Order: sequence, then structure tokens, then C-alpha cells
Amino acid sequence: MQKEVLWIASLCVQENVLNAKRAAAIAQGLPAGADALGFGQALLDQEITTDLDLLNRLVEESQTLAASDAEPPALPGLPATQPAASAPAQAAGTTATPAPAPAAPPPPPVSSQVDFSVVPNLGELDLKAFMLGLLGTVQRLGASDLHLSAGAPPYVRNMRALSFLSTQPLSAADSQRLNTCLLAPPEVEIFNKKRDYDYALAMEGGRRIRVNLMEHKEGAKGTYRIVPEKVRTPAELGFKNTAVIEKLLSYHNGLILVTGPVGAGKTTTLNSLIDQLNRTRDDHVITVEDPIEFLHQSQGCNVTQRQAGRHTNTFATALKAALREDPDVIVIGELRDLETIEMAISASETGHLVIGTMHTSDATSTLNRLLDVFPPGQQSQIRAMVAQSLRGILCQRLLPAKNGGVALAAEILVNTLAVSSMVRDGKTQGIPSALDTGKREGMISMDNSILDLWKEGKITNEVARVNILNKAVRAAVPAND
Repeated sequence: MQKEVLWIASLCVQENVLNAKRAAAIAQGLPAGADALGFGQALLDQEITTDLDLLNRLVEESQTLAASDAEPPALPGLPATQPAASAPAQAAGTTATPAPAPAAPPPPPVSSQVDFSVVPNLGELDLKAFMLGLLGTVQRLGASDLHLSAGAPPYVRNMRALSFLSTQPLSAADSQRLNTCLLAPPEVEIFNKKRDYDYALAMEGGRRIRVNLMEHKEGAKGTYRIVPEKVRTPAELGFKNTAVIEKLLSYHNGLILVTGPVGAGKTTTLNSLIDQLNRTRDDHVITVEDPIEFLHQSQGCNVTQRQAGRHTNTFATALKAALREDPDVIVIGELRDLETIEMAISASETGHLVIGTMHTSDATSTLNRLLDVFPPGQQSQIRAMVAQSLRGILCQRLLPAKNGGVALAAEILVNTLAVSSMVRDGKTQGIPSALDTGKREGMISMDNSILDLWKEGKITNEVARVNILNKAVRAAVPAND
């Protein structure tokens, strides 16, 4: 069992997300090789919590702790990371030879050293220059994320791997200063009051950075996601069945869902779809995002972008207003609550193409999550509405590639008559069979998508076997590379 799974299980118990017995059961039920993201996704799938901000924080903390020398606290029912071997019986009259001490774990990898010791002595202007220079360094390294957290060494994520920029942890005071030095005074006030703040930072050359600030037990923490310079097409992202995606985007009403776990690239895919609409149609597109990552200049379409919390209060209020703003396409950054989901479904039935994202792992769990948020008395009506309005589901996952990068595995569900009937009758357990028999319509299951990546030599045998859940499909992959 991976060390970060033991850490996130322990952290969830400490945060009272669940008890130790339930945490151990979930950890033991994960597939071999699963990581902290897999544990967090299991909590979402089992509806133990819907607090995505909390889960993101716990996943990041567990990954950081797992990369350090710290050992996770023992939990009943979970193995230690390095179980001690049982000592052999000592024969009478012999002297026991002490076992050699285990080798110390290797130090965390360092991609580029940065001297953070100067931070306490920098004035406000110099501190801003230091922070902007740091973000520029992260961009040049090709990293996707920068993490500045009180009580932990600064580090970046590059192709899913963590690389530390310093061996010394940031103090609470230094982390607070670094993470707030680029904010205007009113924004600092909001962060100090709410303890959470999301915004997008514009850099020279048009680059943008998505920032999440939050507070944890050691102090302030900032996560800086480097947004790619340009929007890539679905084919450039790694989608195989691009003709199916083009067909889904040709509809003038209905519901398209882009789903996947945290960090699976849903926002990147969503903006790829917006860009394709912008280049191929001449409609009015309204987006509601939190925050705005890519800036879309109107081409064939007129693109109106709004940010939740800045240009509108919530996703739900923006969606309600959008229906009075003459849109053809409505893009919702996240379908996260009953009111937003209900209005999105209604809008998809009344002549609008609605595209949204959800944190789910496959098409079946997506439909169950979409429908189960409604009270029992509305279930029948909502199932009928979704059965009629759903166009398709793109569910994606990023897997470690052989070349050190990542490979996109994507499940694609198209709403055929058979799928519509399953949704209407509440028989979503039949969706996997529909995926396997829907190749003519361009459908593919997640397991078969991963198998295709393995056949193309893009992922290793181990990665394929860990991520393929269907035993019959997994049997096609040898145990060893």
C-alpha cells in the first residue's frame, strides 16, 4: 500500500471526515498501486464527503508528507509502511546478531534550488519581484504547479512528480507574505476573513496562473497552477474519437458532461471544447468559471466569460441570469449543487447546449451522482429529463506515461436509445455493457481506453494493470514489462 494512502487515511481521521475503521476499509478496498487521489475519489464516490476544497488540501498534504521522511501514524486495520520482520528464535547459548538498521530514505529530489532565506528581509516591492521571478522560474522548468505552504519546503509538480525547490520548510510568516504579496488590500482582507481565496493571475506574455489560497494547521498555503500558453484541440490532448466530440458539439441543445477526478485535466478539456465551438460555430457562448483560466477572444462565436465570486455570486445565480442573456451555449465550470444541476438540466431542454464538469470517475458514477442529488419525489421526473437531454459524457484520467509525461485515458458515452432507456428506468448498472457494445457510435469504456494506451506502448504493464478494473480486460496485459 502506498505511503500517501496511509497518510491521507490518517489525515481524514484527524479531520473527522470518517472514523479509523471506515478509513481502513476504504484503503484496503483500493486497487493495488492506488494513490491519495484514488482514496479521495473513493470518498466522493461513496458520498462520505462532498467538500472538494478539503479533499484537495488533504491529497496535497498527504503527497507532501509521503515524499518526506515522516511516517504516517498507525491506524487499526492498516499495515505499516515498513513492517518489521519477525525475529527468528534464538538458540540457547548463542548471541543474537543485531539486525542492520534500515537504509535512510533518499532525500527529496531537487529540480532547481531557490534561496527562500532572503524573504524575511525583503520589502513589499522586492517581495513582489521575488514572487514573480519565482513563478517565471516554475514556468521555465515546465512544471504544472507551485506549492508554497507553511511548515513544508516549497515544491513544484512536474509530470505528476514532486520536486523540491528548497530543503528548508517555510515559516508561517514567510508563507503568509509570499502568498499574499500579489493581492490587492481588499483581496487580502477577503482571504483573511474567509481563509480561502481563488483567483487568476495574469503574467507577461499572456500566460495565466490559477491560484488557490487557503489556511491549514501550520499557516497559509498557496497552490499556483500554470495554465498552458495555448488551448489545444481534443486530438492534441489525446482524445482518439474526435469525430464523436465534433458531433456532440454540433447539437444546439442538450447536456454534455466532462468528468474525472481532481487533477485529470477537466478544465483544459472544457476550454478545448469552447475553442472548437468558437472556431466552428457563430453563436453566443456564455461561460461561468472559478476562476477564468483561458481567455477566449471571440472568433466565429461571441464568447462572454464570467467568474464566480467576481462577476457573479455563484454558479447558480450566473446560470439563472444566463437564461435571460440570449445564449446558445452555456458552459458551467462545475456542477456542484442541486440548484445548479437542476437549472442546467432545464436549460438543456429549452434550446441551449449546456456543457459542465463533475468530479466523478466514470459514466455510471456520473449519472448516479447527477440524479441522486435530487429528492426521491423528483427522481422519476429528473430521470426522464436527463434521458431526453443528455448528449454525451467525456470521462478522463491522466496516467503516468513511459516517456515520463502523462497519457490521457478517456471514456466516451453517447446517449443512444439504449442508454436513454437505462437512464429513464434507473438501470444505470447497464451502462458498462452499453459502452462495450457502442463502438459503432464511437463509445469506449475507460478500461478499453487504458488497454489501447498499453497496446500503443504509451504506458507500462504495471500502470495498465493497476488502472484496469475489469478482470477480463486486465488479463490481456502481462504481469511484467
